[in-house]
Amino acid sequence: MEAHRVYQGRKFEIWVEPASGRGGQPIPREVIRHPGSVVILPWVDADTLCLVRNRRPGVGKTLLELPAGTLTPGEPPLAAAQRELAEETGYSARTWRPLTWFYPSPGLLSEIMHLYVATDLTPGSMRLEADEDLEPVLVSWSQALGWLQDGTLRDAKTMIGLLLWERQRGVEDAGCGA
Repeated sequence: MEAHRVYQGRKFEIWVEPASGRGGQPIPREVIRHPGSVVILPWVDADTLCLVRNRRPGVGKTLLELPAGTLTPGEPPLAAAQRELAEETGYSARTWRPLTWFYPSPGLLSEIMHLYVATDLTPGSMRLEADEDLEPVLVSWSQALGWLQDGTLRDAKTMIGLLLWERQRGVEDAGCGA
């Protein structure tokens, strides 16, 4: 069996690829090939974070999330993060810091998400794409952490970003060097 594309979409492709089971028998695997994406943790000031209220038809809900978006072919992740922050929130940032990268769903998806922290923000105008229905929401850090605890936040990339940042802040505060 050879790998073959079964769907070509605007942002991703679905491929059926050969794999082997435990006993060596061939098993076809469906894989979503994705160009990658960025996630931004934007700090408006020392205690205020900008989330977005994002209508998500795939789950039939509007979620609170960190701003994020898909890389265009050949686009460096930092350039995509800068573009997405401006498009989705209107903010631009003077200071950018890569925090980590991760696979959001490696069982079926090739996507890598690049997480950045953005500070020294300047407000501007949003530039939403035609299929986006977003609203920026400014929230204190303590409120964001409370929403993690009470289940208000259900988006995995947002949960990862906030938890990782909280952990890193704790390490830095303890003087353990981060």
